[in-house]
Amino acid sequence: MPSPSLRQLRIFLAAIETGSVTAAARSLNVTQPAASQQLRELERILGARLLVRAGGRVAATSAGEALIGPAGRAQAAVEEAMTAVAAHRAGETGRIRLGTGATACIYLLPEVLAAMKRRMPGLDVIISTGNSEDMLERLEAGDLDIVLATLSPGVGRSLSATRVLVDPLVALLPTAMAPAAAILSPADLAALPLILYEPGGKTRSVIDGWFRQGDIRPRPIMALGSIEAIKMLVGSGLGASVMPQLALPDPVPGTVVRPLAPAVSRDLGYVMRSAKMLDRGLRLFIEELERAAARR
Repeated sequence: MPSPSLRQLRIFLAAIETGSVTAAARSLNVTQPAASQQLRELERILGARLLVRAGGRVAATSAGEALIGPAGRAQAAVEEAMTAVAAHRAGETGRIRLGTGATACIYLLPEVLAAMKRRMPGLDVIISTGNSEDMLERLEAGDLDIVLATLSPGVGRSLSATRVLVDPLVALLPTAMAPAAAILSPADLAALPLILYEPGGKTRSVIDGWFRQGDIRPRPIMALGSIEAIKMLVGSGLGASVMPQLALPDPVPGTVVRPLAPAVSRDLGYVMRSAKMLDRGLRLFIEELERAAARR
């Protein structure tokens, strides 16, 4: 069964408001015959007479009176829908579902998000944190729009990855525990109590790979998911760690930082579904992310 169209309801309401089909047609920029035809079709669809002439004016029948309220609400709902979408169409509002690791969330994203907010105040950014692999699974499933993560040599065929930062790994040691060597090898660090990232994440995999270059399998006394907790424990003199330089923008009291040999780094970048269309919000995020990374 066909339903009344918005055009028919608008003509009906205009006819009631003006008291004339001709005036209604003029106000809506349609011809009088076209307006009359639309009203006849509306009455046919609803199976009731809606308008009657009385005293030289068009007036609503009892069925027409019953239709005025619903027709007005339908027109208001459509206008509200158009208004709601207009801001998105103009690029003034939007939403990004972002997945990221804790280190980037703490040390890189704040300045990126602040810059985005200045440029696009109506943009909502919903952030999820976790291991890179978990975030990439959610990205492939369509739960996220973009992921900022430590990159692997390859990602899924449905994904594309772009590197924005090469982040060196360094040793963070309690001052009292630091060896005399200016550059530390896997053997140097393996001789100390270690506090490392928990297993399962990409950064921990990079760290384990570095130790393997010295034929060493690290045996940490603690493995934590919080980079801030690791820094505090190292600062308390409980052990040494290997971490991204990005996580050390300021000195940690009671510690020293040493480079590693062989040198090792992680690639930090963003990953998206290959078929993902870039709206204004995503374009701004990528622009500000690349700017922030270039300042590192």
